[in-house]
Amino acid sequence: MSPSPTATTAECEVTAALAAVVEEIAAAERFLITTHEGPDGDALGSLLGLHQILAQLGKDSVMFLAEKEFPLPVEYRFLALQEVFHEPPADLVDRTIIFLDCGNIDRMPVDWLQGGLRILNVDHHHDNTRFGEVNLVDVEASCTAEIIFEIARRLGATVTPEIAQALYVGLITDTGMFMYENTDARTHRVAAELIEAGVEVNETFRRLYERVPEEKLRLVARALGNIERRLDGALSATYISADDYAATGADETLTEGIIDLVRGIEGTLVAAVVRDKPESQREARKVSLRSTDGSVDVSLIARKMGGGGHQRAAGFSTDLSYEELVEFLGDETRAGLA
Repeated sequence: MSPSPTATTAECEVTAALAAVVEEIAAAERFLITTHEGPDGDALGSLLGLHQILAQLGKDSVMFLAEKEFPLPVEYRFLALQEVFHEPPADLVDRTIIFLDCGNIDRMPVDWLQGGLRILNVDHHHDNTRFGEVNLVDVEASCTAEIIFEIARRLGATVTPEIAQALYVGLITDTGMFMYENTDARTHRVAAELIEAGVEVNETFRRLYERVPEEKLRLVARALGNIERRLDGALSATYISADDYAATGADETLTEGIIDLVRGIEGTLVAAVVRDKPESQREARKVSLRSTDGSVDVSLIARKMGGGGHQRAAGFSTDLSYEELVEFLGDETRAGLA
């Protein structure tokens, strides 16, 4: 991550921010690290990986996730996240707060965020709002775990098998098993080093993708049965309702991967999965979006509804009905293709 003589302004900014984050971590002793609500593999892998790096360096590190995030999706329950705090520690104001993989601070809806906190923002989303005192936003990185790997190197930390596995989970999930367009040579070089550090590739893959509960398959079947096509197939959408959860015995944690099945339908340019959220949560529904070829920037659609993400993968939460959402998504897809 050292800038070349022909480095762009953006590359120089990333290099400077990386150095600043490493300096802050080296100088401080107590940390709280967290990520966005509804954490995915990159968020969780980066969280656990950085926590283990800080512990190795003798730092006092606390991981925070709201209690509503548990149980985690079944794919990620093998990660060693038993020590996650659901409430901030009493000495919060004395800790450096590190947000990981979080493009917007509103994606961590908690009441303890206040003025006076020292916030480091480490992310790879292009629409990150730069809400930290230091903002390390590397949009060329395939995932946040890739950035954490570089931070570990700069800090002189040893990438143990446990750290490597956590970061590899972030790498493999955010690149779609190295099939998404964010995969490049740098991604594969990081993967190779993580494997050399002790990742058991087959075992990690099996834990992520080959331990599917029967309830999930029943939920997938209902979701696929609910697919509808709009705009001559350019928009493919499905709805997972509270009734679908009840009928299959599944819950929201078993929806991982359904969006990729919808995305794979021939002719689809924008895929959407709308799912009901538990009654205890703020908005009624969550929407996941994917753009198959980048012709429609789904992050722009998500931002209109208070969400965010990448050009080809984004999401938001809303109180709109499914019918209203499909109309909205149809209009936005049409506008994006104009």
